[in-house]
Amino acid sequence: MSVTARLAELGVEVPEVVPPVASYQPAVRAGDFVYTAGQLPFKDGVCLATGKVGAEVSVEVATDCARQAALNALAAIQNLIGDLDQVKRIVKVVVFVASTPDFTAQPGVANGASEFLGQVFGEAGKHVRSAVGVSVLPLDAPVEVELVVQV
Repeated sequence: MSVTARLAELGVEVPEVVPPVASYQPAVRAGDFVYTAGQLPFKDGVCLATGKVGAEVSVEVATDCARQAALNALAAIQNLIGDLDQVKRIVKVVVFVASTPDFTAQPGVANGASEFLGQVFGEAGKHVRSAVGVSVLPLDAPVEVELVVQV
């Protein structure tokens, strides 16, 4: 099944690329690989949540944010290469989680991105991953996601 068909089956529409909030490109291609900039959980121009996971933001909301940020990364990739069906494999996912010092469930939050990519790409969605706790992210977003994909 094509990626486009799978997204439709999941009821997911790839959004427009979120405009950069600073001086960078949303995605770049180097040979057979596309690297995305860190994507925040924007939907319809609004960040889904702000604050720290473990304080103002629940694990459930943060997990949804990770999924949305991964979708935004796919939008950046699609904008660059034209068609997500060209993606051969999700290679690496990096998920940054702005969290309180005592919060240690960053991998669970990152599953929001990983599980979504698995649903969309199947076997080609299996990837290596880093889930990193940080003190703060741009615009006080709770989650930021980067992807590396092979095309």
